[in-house]
Amino acid sequence: MRAHSHHRDDQPTLLQQTLRKLRGGFVAVAIFSFFLNLLMLATPLYMLQIFQRVLSSGHMQTLLYLTLVTIFALLILGTLFTIRSWILARLSGWLGAAAGGPLISASLNSTLSGAATGAQPLRDLAHIQQFIGGSGITALFDAPWIPVFVAAIWLMHPWLGWLGAASAVVLFCLALLNELTTRKPQREATKGQAKAHQFVDTTLRNSEAVQAMGMLPNVLARWRLLQEQALTPQGAASSRSGTIIGLSRFLRLSVQVAILGLGAMLVLQGELTPGQMIAASILLGRALAPVEQSLVGWRGFITARSSYATLQELLRSAPERPPGTSLPAPTGRLEVANLTFKPPTADKPILQRVGFTVEPGTTLGIIGPSAAGKSTLCRLLVGVWPPTIGSVRLDSADVYTWNRAELGRHLGYLPQDVELFAGTIRENIARMGDATDEEVIAAARLADIHDMVLRLPNGYDTLITPGGSVLSAGQRQRVGLARAFLREPVLVVLDEPNSNLDRSGEAALRRSLALLKEKGSTIVVVAHHASVIEIVDRLLVLREGKVEAFGPRKEVLEKIAEMQRKQQGRGGPRIAAVAGAAPHLVKQTP
Repeated sequence: MRAHSHHRDDQPTLLQQTLRKLRGGFVAVAIFSFFLNLLMLATPLYMLQIFQRVLSSGHMQTLLYLTLVTIFALLILGTLFTIRSWILARLSGWLGAAAGGPLISASLNSTLSGAATGAQPLRDLAHIQQFIGGSGITALFDAPWIPVFVAAIWLMHPWLGWLGAASAVVLFCLALLNELTTRKPQREATKGQAKAHQFVDTTLRNSEAVQAMGMLPNVLARWRLLQEQALTPQGAASSRSGTIIGLSRFLRLSVQVAILGLGAMLVLQGELTPGQMIAASILLGRALAPVEQSLVGWRGFITARSSYATLQELLRSAPERPPGTSLPAPTGRLEVANLTFKPPTADKPILQRVGFTVEPGTTLGIIGPSAAGKSTLCRLLVGVWPPTIGSVRLDSADVYTWNRAELGRHLGYLPQDVELFAGTIRENIARMGDATDEEVIAAARLADIHDMVLRLPNGYDTLITPGGSVLSAGQRQRVGLARAFLREPVLVVLDEPNSNLDRSGEAALRRSLALLKEKGSTIVVVAHHASVIEIVDRLLVLREGKVEAFGPRKEVLEKIAEMQRKQQGRGGPRIAAVAGAAPHLVKQTP
């Protein structure tokens, strides 16, 4: 049995592999962070030397040299800080470029499996990019230096060191408390926002129905409900996080005052110099900065972590297909053997033990009542879905495992619901690829839309808005046919290609299919109208996912007519259901 493929949990996903490639960049950031924090010692050392050397000796030359050296060190510090920010920005951009394509592919595979994700995976990727390219991640590289700064303070005086260590521990506990109290509501808020975004995407795709039937108030009410479900945990997380951040800010400022007060007391007691007091205050501020910075950027970290978990789940459930071995161009022999398909969420199979063979240059018509599995069969024939059991082979090669980029050149497919891309008509016919003008025009002529396109305002350069609203439903379908006919593919699968065509459009479709047949293409067409079925060589009747009849068109139609005559007057639902899918065909049977 061959089920939907799933990524093994012990194997790294493509996102993990991509992040591992960033290790070199993160190592560079860590090295820069080392020198950055080392140079942070320049200011407290300058203060220390001012109080202990310059003020006591009164040497202006020493002051000048100390100032110049410190300014030079700070210049290097600023340069390293800029370079570190630049590296993080480049790593963020590289992650988007490397993972964006595979995530779109995984989202596409997930949508084909019935889990509509929309553009949410790209939003999740953007959250990770924002964290990597933002200031929040720098706290992770600066945090290891906290013990170093505290140790430097301790060397000046143990009491100051203990104060610094205690304040760092308290702030760290607050950061941990922030994590524990906001993790769950932030995760719920992120999922809720994703649902709200998906609902808006669906609403926009159905904008005509929403506007025409006055559904906008109901849609807005549903959106507000989804927003409330997302904002409630978001508000709880923000309130908790804000309280903790406010408390940490108070503690940090209080500690700054406390170390100056304690330092002043030690100076008065003769156990500390004024320079050490000022230097300890600066060092403590630098030691506690990463902790406070992590508290402020914690929401971004939680959001990035939640997005990472969501993308991991997506990539494991809908992994990218392997490219497959390059195979010779097919001739068009289609073999379907014991084909069974059951979606993961369905209780029973949509198709059961379907089997047939179509020779090159043959036209196969598929008929059957609604929900018979016709569209599902079409998707399996072109390798959109993997069979649960059985196989679909083109020239003996499994179409699902065939290299998609290579097989796509030899396939033409028109789904039941035709969607065009935002772009020109030429780009849509060219499949958004690099087809030549001659190939595009040849496909348009084959679909008999060349004159129709030329009559448009800008001809082949006419821009199609998202959803193809600049064209009528029939025109979109005919452009979709031209796209399917590009480069005269050896296998053409059309799912109800005449559902939006008028009489002249159907006549053009029949001529196109006849021309493709003459050129040796194997054609599979789902249709309910006799005008299209008349030109097919063989006929397949599906009912409830099973093959009801298969063979030469005339024999199948005669069989249906004979069985219908026997059932007339006796309430034969089975044959009536089959004949009901194509009543014209039975009437024309001799």
